[in-house]
Amino acid sequence: MAGGPSGVVLAELASRPGRDTAVATLIKLTFIGISLLFLMALLFAPLITVFAAALDKGLAMYFASFKDEDTLAAIRLTLITAVIVVPVNVIFGITAAWSIAKFEFKGKSFLITLIDLPIAVSPVISGLIYVLLFGAQGWFGAWLQERDISIVFAMPGIVLATMFVTFPYVARELIPLMQQLGNDEEEAAITLGAGGLMTFFHVTLPKVRWGLLYGVILCNARAMGEFGAVSVVSGHIRGLTTTMPLQVEILYNEYNFVGAFAVASLLTLLAVVTLIVKSLVEWRADYKKR
Repeated sequence: MAGGPSGVVLAELASRPGRDTAVATLIKLTFIGISLLFLMALLFAPLITVFAAALDKGLAMYFASFKDEDTLAAIRLTLITAVIVVPVNVIFGITAAWSIAKFEFKGKSFLITLIDLPIAVSPVISGLIYVLLFGAQGWFGAWLQERDISIVFAMPGIVLATMFVTFPYVARELIPLMQQLGNDEEEAAITLGAGGLMTFFHVTLPKVRWGLLYGVILCNARAMGEFGAVSVVSGHIRGLTTTMPLQVEILYNEYNFVGAFAVASLLTLLAVVTLIVKSLVEWRADYKKR
């Protein structure tokens, strides 16, 4: 009977698991290969080009690029903007996430839509909004000029524009996390006599701290690398309103390729550090779950 029809069927059935495993392995390797090729073309090759161009004339020229006063001013402005924007967005993100995840109220869906708005709107349009509001011909332009207050083409405009494009990051990380955790532990703490602040700091915050840190990392990375919105509101005043991305553009347009790519490499290094911190946070969070 082994050589009959039933034997053939049994042989085919016995061979299928191996075939399925081989096909699955082939598909897996194909997808991994496509992903790596994509990363090589769009990520690794540009990064290698940036550092190669920055170091093209040696380390001495590379480090000399950072002695330029305008470049140093751009670095300072970028860091100051991030230092202001990130804490404000953390406060907003926590309060917005807490309100949406823990309470039911009219307009909740509309609030979530507004939080997502900066992700959907072009950064250039985001910058134009502040020009229309606070520019010389804007709604509040005359009032600001009478009081000698500068927002557009000054640091306040850069901070506001950066804050606008980055404020969803912390909130969007915390909202689904808080919704998933529910209210049981908070309600138990309140029942036992804990106040609102004590409940938040001792019950809620420890449970969402990794999501919060992840949101802070993303917010900081976007704040330092933002170009479109900042370009509109800055006025490109060298040494005053140029951030690092804008300084890269200015130096490149002046054919100062070493200087441009040196600043770009610093931005890249900051991004790499951010990614490393992000990976450590994810690893730490996974480790805590085990």
